[in-house]
Amino acid sequence: MAGHGTDGHPHGADRLCEAGDRVYSRAVRRGRVSRRDAAAAPCLLDLALLHPDPDDMEWLVPTSPQEVMTRLLRGVHDEISASQRRVGSAVAAFEWYAGLGGRTADSAAGEGTAAIRVLDGPARIQAALDEATAACTTEVLTVQPGGIRREHELSEGLHRALALRGRGVRMRDLYNHVARHGQGLLNYLDLMGDAVEARTLDEVIERLILFDRTVAFIPANADRTMALELRHPGLVAYLVTVFERLWRLAIPLTAALPDTGIEGISHREQSIAALLAEGHQDAVIAERLGISVRTCRAHIARLCETLGAASRTQLGVRIAQVGLDGPPPAAGLTAPGRESPSVR
Repeated sequence: MAGHGTDGHPHGADRLCEAGDRVYSRAVRRGRVSRRDAAAAPCLLDLALLHPDPDDMEWLVPTSPQEVMTRLLRGVHDEISASQRRVGSAVAAFEWYAGLGGRTADSAAGEGTAAIRVLDGPARIQAALDEATAACTTEVLTVQPGGIRREHELSEGLHRALALRGRGVRMRDLYNHVARHGQGLLNYLDLMGDAVEARTLDEVIERLILFDRTVAFIPANADRTMALELRHPGLVAYLVTVFERLWRLAIPLTAALPDTGIEGISHREQSIAALLAEGHQDAVIAERLGISVRTCRAHIARLCETLGAASRTQLGVRIAQVGLDGPPPAAGLTAPGRESPSVR
């Protein structure tokens, strides 16, 4: 919190520039300020004194002065020998800001931490994840959508995972089935040993990270440059329930995927056939299964060949005829009332 803002606003949170003082004061008094009005003080976003309103991203809401003061003092105390004079001025400054907000500011800081916090930018997301990792003592639950995990994606979170393992924290991860084919993931799990348990599904929800069932992180936009930090007990409990239900349906990474019971049809092709039967386009199917559109179309071509279909329309008919229009059966089971039909 005591770092620098933009080049035009080189100061810390304890000594705001004139524009920053004016905009932050207005935000505390009114409860929020528009992005347009805050444009004159980009330092407030850089210093996390303002953050996007979860209900309307065109507005910014102030971080409560008490929370800002707590963060600031935490950093100041780390360098107390060189910064003692700054402590008093920082406390005085933010007590004055707190007075501007009256009861609104007091209630916002009542629980010490916002129930929903918008994290704008990769650096802020990373810092929040590192903070949650440092505080975690028992369990981390994650959902990791997409295809085969790239080496750099795995290495980005490796330092957190190793720190958690060192404290005896247990981790459970959910992936798409296609992630099974990535050597990087297998190497990661081998390194982590029994500290991490992984399971896979045809389809998983968007990315989710849960620490100790008290704080959750989910994406706030499509390209994951913004995230939501959730601490509301009701929201976190709901996400834990979603995870646990998916976990019960998932297949351990150490177990083989169930046979489809249909000669010549792989588990992935059965999943693609079911989504085709629902009317989804190739791009949607690829995204849901964590594969590329090119790979998806190659599987569809193989389905046509295996089922003897000369067109997409005919493929839909053949999918229904052989019973591929439903979800894959559980391991070792055949769908009720169905034998294992031949595709020819």
